[in-house]
Amino acid sequence: MDFLPTVEASWPTTRKQQRICVVGGGPSGLAALKIIKDSIQFKCGCWTVTAFEARPQVGGIWLPSPAMGDPPPTPLYDSLTTNLPHPVMAYTSYSFPAGTSLFPPASTVLQYFEDFATHFDLNPHIRLTTPVVSVTRDHVNQGWTVAVRNGQSESEESHTFDYIIVANGHYRIPRFPPTPGLERWTETKKAIHSVFYRNPSDFGNARTVVVVGAGPSGQDLCTDLLASGRSVIHSVTGAVCEDLYDGRLKVRGRIARYEDSPDGRVIFEDGTAQAGIDRCVLATGYKMDFPFLPESVVRRTLPPPAPPLPAALYNSTYHVFPLARHVFPLVTADESYYSTLAFIGLPIRVAPLPLLEAQMRAVLHVFAHPESLDATQEAVDIIARYEALRGRVLQPSTASPGATGDDEPHEPDRNDDATERAIASAWHRFDGHEQFAYRDAMHAFVGHPHRVPAWEVEMYDAKGILREEWRDLERLGQAEEWVRGVGAGEGESGVQEWVALMRRLLKRAEERHPERSRL
Repeated sequence: MDFLPTVEASWPTTRKQQRICVVGGGPSGLAALKIIKDSIQFKCGCWTVTAFEARPQVGGIWLPSPAMGDPPPTPLYDSLTTNLPHPVMAYTSYSFPAGTSLFPPASTVLQYFEDFATHFDLNPHIRLTTPVVSVTRDHVNQGWTVAVRNGQSESEESHTFDYIIVANGHYRIPRFPPTPGLERWTETKKAIHSVFYRNPSDFGNARTVVVVGAGPSGQDLCTDLLASGRSVIHSVTGAVCEDLYDGRLKVRGRIARYEDSPDGRVIFEDGTAQAGIDRCVLATGYKMDFPFLPESVVRRTLPPPAPPLPAALYNSTYHVFPLARHVFPLVTADESYYSTLAFIGLPIRVAPLPLLEAQMRAVLHVFAHPESLDATQEAVDIIARYEALRGRVLQPSTASPGATGDDEPHEPDRNDDATERAIASAWHRFDGHEQFAYRDAMHAFVGHPHRVPAWEVEMYDAKGILREEWRDLERLGQAEEWVRGVGAGEGESGVQEWVALMRRLLKRAEERHPERSRL
């Protein structure tokens, strides 16, 4: 079959102690460290592990910072809470403390990661304030050379590793839509990306603000700005125009052009205009970025159309391609890539922490048993996904406004580049229950017994209702009483206490809104 890579297995057979490098000390990096420490190879001394984290603490994007830098190290804004109930969000190996708010604020989530690192004794394996500068292939010794910058001495160090796990996250480099006139607005700071947003005071005396993007951050920003007394124009692709809250919230479609005019005017795709705009904030997503990987490892451009699969690895900024199981580079340029290099945490629209655990178990299985990854079957699976997404992209859209559920700007045209870009944008996005099937498949691949429990699927599907009810309880001052003591039971009994609470919340929602009953 001409679309399959011609890969010859060439796995190292040495029994020497092997070193694993983890790039990043955020949620992905911590999951990697914990699963590595659980492995037989680590416990018997066959594997060692070091994680390099650029920031002074663990936690990744959950570690706050001022909106300084270009871009800042995190997009974390002051009002952020989780958009998943924490029993669904948490690592399966470690629950949030009893009595935790069902949708906790960022500070609670950060504490959870710090406690996770302490509980599993991960900190001795993490070098903080030590950014990775470069990761290059050592073809002579069949290993990897990792250059890092020592945060204390500012000197550069070089280390050798046998395996690389890329776990640096993908919520930092802002993505801007190519809308005519926008560049001028960003140059004058009339428009900013949401990575720079912290709270409504960022907009000073501005009274009317456009929010672009229908994803979670776009919705949160609208809520923040309305609560501050400002008027908001929410630009949502495919939206039906409507005015809410006595006209203080105007929902409109995609912006077609930003006018260079003193009255702050934009033109929407339907031809209507809106003037009197003081500021604009773009909640339009982020680029995947691996600045430490040179072009010899991953090319920074869209990959060519498939089939055949390309011989090299590509980062389109929307996806990394081709990756077997969204993790392992399936390339012919260097056959050892997919047994020594892994990317974790790329899928979006998922409950990330339990998915990371499943990915890491698969990573270690392939590191230990590289022959277990069937290159031919993996290539077939990649091509099948590519063809399915291509067919979906080329079909006329029947999606409802904001149905993509993310903050990405989507291009309306369908020339070759736009088609490939749309495929790339959808590549790591898991729809429906795809994430749960994926986790089960990864665990089946390694022979691990864990399977996604039915309650987790149920509560993930009901996350919007649960969050709405929880916010109502908070508004009424009843939320703390609802969770008091919940989750104090040991192990699975504690988890079931949270499941019972969430079912009570859903019953409350049905009683308050019988017309929206899930039955």
